[in-house]
Amino acid sequence: MNNWIDFKELRSKLDFEAVLRHYKVEVRRKGDQHHGFCPLPSHQGKKNSPSFSANLKRGIFQCFGCGAKGNVLEFAGMMQKVDVTDGRALRDIALELQRRFCPELGRADEKRQSKAENSAPEPANTGPIVVNAPLDFELKGLDPDHPYLRGRDFSLETIAHFGLGFCSRGLLKDRVAIPLHDQKGRLIGYAGRVINDAAVCEENPRYRFPSKREREGKTLEFRKTRFLYNGFRIKAPAQNLVVVEGFPSADLIAASVNPGGRVWVMPDGDESGERFAESLLPKVSPHCFVRWVKLEAGKQPTDLPEEVLKARLAL
Repeated sequence: MNNWIDFKELRSKLDFEAVLRHYKVEVRRKGDQHHGFCPLPSHQGKKNSPSFSANLKRGIFQCFGCGAKGNVLEFAGMMQKVDVTDGRALRDIALELQRRFCPELGRADEKRQSKAENSAPEPANTGPIVVNAPLDFELKGLDPDHPYLRGRDFSLETIAHFGLGFCSRGLLKDRVAIPLHDQKGRLIGYAGRVINDAAVCEENPRYRFPSKREREGKTLEFRKTRFLYNGFRIKAPAQNLVVVEGFPSADLIAASVNPGGRVWVMPDGDESGERFAESLLPKVSPHCFVRWVKLEAGKQPTDLPEEVLKARLAL
């Protein structure tokens, strides 16, 4: 029996609407979106609230009641009550869906597997890849009152709210540590920002992100495309969502606004901000209203007083 599977290709081929119906979900479609009651067996929120949202075109979902989110394969895994962080269990679910909905992929995969076995050596690590896994530790001794943070005009309340602090040792030594949480609010890593922009170079980037690591036979990876900074605080589909530079998953952004909602992209007023907006706009615009709020050269969103910000967004 063939166990070779191309997860990325399978996700792109699967019809999420058909998968929903397979699990006895009554699809209420509006454009590319489905909204309804959460069908997940693990759902702990209100049963009679339409908190479940699925983007049928992009193959992703999110429940704003219980916090569950992921792609079509992870949805199937949750419906069958398996641990979707278990690579072997998720592979079994993927194979089941491939045989039912995309049998032609299985035949193509057999050819790729045969070719790979005859031409490539056994990889050093054959364990599963786990993306954005929760950490089993927290950084201690971070300094929330460092001059760099106060120099950015962050109040102590804001610093505490986001858990910021200067790190004096380890991999993030001499950087401000920024906690990163997934959509369930679990700590999945830290980003480290230099405090001296003049020291930025190829060997010393402005930001340092979690690196790939091996743990108990698994490869742990951090992927920005699967992460929306501060997204876990969005408890219900938003009417207005302001997106600044950082970790803007287009999939999660589209899933975090209601069908009539609006996304406001507000990057820094510099070249990197322009590149950010130009890359994000075409990914989000097919799914909801989105507008680029351009700032003056050298300005950042934090430079705008609250009344000016509201005027720019026409809220």
